[in-house]
Amino acid sequence: MLLPKKVKHRKWHKPRRRNKGVATRTNTVAFGSFGLKSTTHGWVTSRQIEASRRVLTRFVRRGGKIWIRIFPDRPMTKKGSEMPMGKGKGTPDHYVATVKPGTVLFEMSGITEEQAREAMISATHKLPIKGVFVNKQ
Repeated sequence: MLLPKKVKHRKWHKPRRRNKGVATRTNTVAFGSFGLKSTTHGWVTSRQIEASRRVLTRFVRRGGKIWIRIFPDRPMTKKGSEMPMGKGKGTPDHYVATVKPGTVLFEMSGITEEQAREAMISATHKLPIKGVFVNKQ
């Protein structure tokens, strides 16, 4: 699974979920021929990214290449079970990537468009956000 090697701050503030704005970076297909672009806001965990990557790899076999354009760098904390209220913030549990509408999540090349479309739609089912298949412009 993806996670940062080193972080400057172990725990981050939890941001207000305002769902503001669209992606201004990583919003075009840059490396491959086909991409999966998000249409909604959300946090994608490293486990969900790995599950989607496995689906894409199954479709590609040995013919193509996959690029993961998002990285989970935001730490999420969790308190232990049956903990009383108070006693501070929990320990870092997992990492998530913040995704805005328009962010390209994955890219592929080396396979046909029909195969890529089917693979991307299958990978979307593993994610908590909605996505759309895009071609390189």
